[in-house]
Amino acid sequence: MVHFSERVGLGGEARAIFAVDPAATRGRLVPEPASPTRTPYQRDRDRIIHSTAFRRLAHKTQVFLPHEGDHFRSRLTHTIEVAQIARALARAFRLDEDLAEALALGHDLGHTPFGHAGERAMERAMAAHGGFDHNAQTLRIVTGLERRYADFDGLNLSWEALEGLVKHNGPLTDGAGRPLPPTHGQHPAPVELPFGIRDYARRQDLWLSTWPSLEAQCAAIADDIAYDAHDIDDGLRARLIEIDDLAELPIVGDAIRTVRGRHPGLERGRLKQEVIRRVITAMVEDVIDETLARLEDQLPCSADEVRRAGRVLVAFSGATAAADVAIKTFLFARVYRADFVMTKMRAAEQVVEELFAAFMADPGALPEEWRGADRGDPERLARRICDYIAGMTDRYAVNEHRRVVGGTPEL
Repeated sequence: MVHFSERVGLGGEARAIFAVDPAATRGRLVPEPASPTRTPYQRDRDRIIHSTAFRRLAHKTQVFLPHEGDHFRSRLTHTIEVAQIARALARAFRLDEDLAEALALGHDLGHTPFGHAGERAMERAMAAHGGFDHNAQTLRIVTGLERRYADFDGLNLSWEALEGLVKHNGPLTDGAGRPLPPTHGQHPAPVELPFGIRDYARRQDLWLSTWPSLEAQCAAIADDIAYDAHDIDDGLRARLIEIDDLAELPIVGDAIRTVRGRHPGLERGRLKQEVIRRVITAMVEDVIDETLARLEDQLPCSADEVRRAGRVLVAFSGATAAADVAIKTFLFARVYRADFVMTKMRAAEQVVEELFAAFMADPGALPEEWRGADRGDPERLARRICDYIAGMTDRYAVNEHRRVVGGTPEL
């Protein structure tokens, strides 16, 4: 009998038959000559890394504000950890590692300053002006707001990169084009697509009703793994939780018992790191086992068959999916909603909301390059202000609030 891994091209170094093939890319919105030294997805990765939006991630909050400690994750260090896990998964399935890495590196470009607190504030501010969604904002950045090239706005990424950035968490519409409820979170079904995606869909069809490539699915689940691991790490570092508080959590508790059994009396710092790395390993190995089983059941023979599979293929097993929910529920209650964190996040939300209101009341306070001829159009003005604030780092947002509003809260 021929083993599944041989049937689908997982043996040896060859790319699997269900991987995205850079030689068969659907190209870029603005045609460009092929590079003699890099594949399309290597160019995508490089363009993301060299973008201004990527550099700004170094000074955007993940959970803890940067000045609270040098070793807490920023949005950039989170992104790098996601990219490492995504690439490892792509390698295990013989996918295009460069595309998986590019999608991981670009997935959070649209985040506001102050992490999810800034996003909540921006959602409220833009509720009457077309809404705000960080995933749609990522698309706006890579297709327009980055201004680096003479021949086009944005980064002119490949179709496969744009598709993966937009729908790495799953389809956005049904077959009739009706918006679907998000696969992450408890939000109700949207009445329409987020503004940035809806706007761009008029220019290029990104197959919003299908699943994305396996490379994009690797980036999405790598995000979940990285969140669980590094937010436990940062919560322990901040002393909001202790090792013994995690003992009953699935996967984490097993890791704690294993480390203590092998290394009794191990000091807290080493114990923490040994547990975290075992959690990552356990989750990655589970994804590999579950995904191989789903691929064997589905037997896709191309990347497009993956897109039309009708379900996610890169996934946790049922037990690990339940563990992921348990870990996130614990972190939400004990870390994200801790008084220490929420006090700072409420102040951060105030900064974003007051900045938005001040610029709407006086567009002349915007920097010259952000002023436009749209002052009589509140929708266009609001979107311009949203683009400006969403791109800010934490520090720049505080400085702008101090300049334009005053009475800046202590962060």
